[in-house]
Amino acid sequence: MIVVTGATGNVGRALVGRLAAAGRPVRAVSRNPERAALPPGVEVTPLESAGLFEGASKLFLHVQGTEGRIGTVLDAARAAGVRHVVMLSSSIIGEGADEGADETHPIYVMHARAEQLVRDSGLEWTFLRPGSFSTNALQWAAQIREGDTVRGPVAGAVSAPIHEDDIAAVAERALLDDGHVGAAHRLTGPEAVTHAGQVAAIGRALGRDLTYVEVPAEEGESTFFPDVPRDFVRALLKSFAEMVGTEPEITSTVEEITGRPARTFAAWAGDHRADFRTDFRTDFAS
Repeated sequence: MIVVTGATGNVGRALVGRLAAAGRPVRAVSRNPERAALPPGVEVTPLESAGLFEGASKLFLHVQGTEGRIGTVLDAARAAGVRHVVMLSSSIIGEGADEGADETHPIYVMHARAEQLVRDSGLEWTFLRPGSFSTNALQWAAQIREGDTVRGPVAGAVSAPIHEDDIAAVAERALLDDGHVGAAHRLTGPEAVTHAGQVAAIGRALGRDLTYVEVPAEEGESTFFPDVPRDFVRALLKSFAEMVGTEPEITSTVEEITGRPARTFAAWAGDHRADFRTDFRTDFAS
């Protein structure tokens, strides 16, 4: 049995789908099991379930999906006989001070603490350290449904965004195959693209001509990721400003582990056309 926390998030949902399709027993963690909308036959349970790790040997750990109880979750997993945890971390980890990482960045602090708890847990571990997620572009969906102009900060911020299902594919292999214990896999998409380029790619997927209009940082801070704490947003905007004119890290890890290349942002946009259409609806719950 494999327990997947964050099972209704972008990566977790894709991972649950992959494991279910492969016929692997999976127990998905959701705050609202009856509305999780996961594949038929998947066992769905809340994090506080007493039998969460019964019969489980593997754990996919999503930091936000543990609701601030990482240490408690790891203790329960170990006590129940779980042997291996695959943790979704961040590429900001591993970029030590000598390489310019800001170790006060809230994303760094959150994931560094989580990784240390995993290391100290006594469980075997694998860390997945993706860079920018292609799904971050969903923040523009409401604007795209309403018109052909997207207003946002730092149009020229460049990254190599990664498809959530490519992360899930690596997680699947790390959970099912030998050779990943003690590894920290750095994951990226296959090519560099700016914020403005991402919006243009979404437009091409929709058959529309979309334009990205850069707004001042102050305006961006008030509107960017409205459901995310403002200290995170300020740190992200600072990082974006530093990414203008740079060459992002691009790895071949997805292909090396899964046997197929990572998908481009254009491919991601094609997969997510429905999310940007005016008739978009969702019944998903976390």
